[in-house]
Amino acid sequence: MNPLTLDEHRELGRELNAMNARMRELCQLVLAVYGPNNQASFTFAKTAESMERLCQDMQSQLAGDYPGYSVGKFYR
Repeated sequence: MNPLTLDEHRELGRELNAMNARMRELCQLVLAVYGPNNQASFTFAKTAESMERLCQDMQSQLAGDYPGYSVGKFYR
């Protein structure tokens, strides 16, 4: 298995971080409009949580791909 390069992780991190931030914004919008007891609000919240978990999992993957390297927080 060939892991992503550091540059690929950086690029993917930028993309996922932007998607994560936008998903949180949209989630807050839908929640404000429809309230917390709405199915769309619930689904947005779950999707935002999944994006956050994906970023955490990719940060862990990066650390596993490059043990011993100071990789910082590519996936905030």
